Amino acid sequence: MLNLPNFLASIRILLAPLMFWIILNPQVFTNNGFDVSWNYYFASLLFVLASATDFFDGFIAREWNQMTMLGAILDPLADKMLTLAAFLGLMVTGDASAWAIYIIIVRELFITGLRTVAVSENISVKASWAGKTKTVFQMIAIGFLLMHWPFASELLWFAVLLTVYSGGEYLWGFKNALQKDNK
Repeated sequence: MLNLPNFLASIRILLAPLMFWIILNPQVFTNNGFDVSWNYYFASLLFVLASATDFFDGFIAREWNQMTMLGAILDPLADKMLTLAAFLGLMVTGDASAWAIYIIIVRELFITGLRTVAVSENISVKASWAGKTKTVFQMIAIGFLLMHWPFASELLWFAVLLTVYSGGEYLWGFKNALQKDNK
């Protein structure tokens, strides 16, 4: 069902490749007489707008009781598409560490696989505060990297640490849920 929260997640899915394209094509601005910083501003604006839809789709879904199975799939997919589009674009342009991005991608793929197994086993493992904090710090790191602000690399590596920690926490929660289910 395409309700407002699912529509907002869909917008995030559509903005991700557009932002990725802008990150990779600064000549769109420089060839038209603008400073390359306009590329950073526009990519950042798209990222902030898309990130805002993440907050609002979850808030509206909970407050208006519009949580759906489609939303449970679309929301994390949209989050990953947005953050990975930004991280991959920043890696390709040399603005983000390839190792940091590799670690983030591996964790995201691993947890996505684990979620698939959990669903197939009818096990519910909810997102933790560590996972939500990880997402916030990834988004902050992306903003700093897009704008070429000081401490961007340090924020990225802090986000990597949170990413690994939250992945371990998710794995631990899955293991405990699996053990409870087998008793």
